[in-house]
Amino acid sequence: MKKTLVVFAHPYLEHSNSNVELINFYVRHQHYTLRDLYEEYPDFHIAAFRERKRLKNYDRFVFQFPLIWFGMPPLLRLWIDEVFDRDWLKEGEHNPLEGKEVYILVTTGGKERSFSKTGTYQYTVEELISGLIVSLKVFKADIRHIKIVYEANKLSKKDIIIHKKEFTELLNQ
Repeated sequence: MKKTLVVFAHPYLEHSNSNVELINFYVRHQHYTLRDLYEEYPDFHIAAFRERKRLKNYDRFVFQFPLIWFGMPPLLRLWIDEVFDRDWLKEGEHNPLEGKEVYILVTTGGKERSFSKTGTYQYTVEELISGLIVSLKVFKADIRHIKIVYEANKLSKKDIIIHKKEFTELLNQ
């Protein structure tokens, strides 16, 4: 199995049944390392050097977060700003993201139809998280799949289990 780092950022985890259920999967499997940014860095002071060093130890990455005010949670945005290093793009430098598989899992309380050109918000979730997508592409990561869980706050236990099963099947391919 591929050694996987899960970069998880949810500022209100205590209010999210769907995310709790989804992250329980990682905790139960030894080849997954769950990094809860809001638990690790409640003061928003990121140990960028330590984080960069940690990235080198993984074969694959999962970014999991809720859509917060139509974008990534602020701590995840800060983590990317401080950890992703432009020096990785220089010839001869080790880029820990290059060629690595990346999966993105986004939860949102909104309806799927709201996130379209003709919907309430007039933007897709992919457009709203484009900063992460472009950053990963610049560093030559291999984005395998972006899974979006709509109306996450209204899902039944059964629906949450179905989403978890779908996502774990993606990871196990």
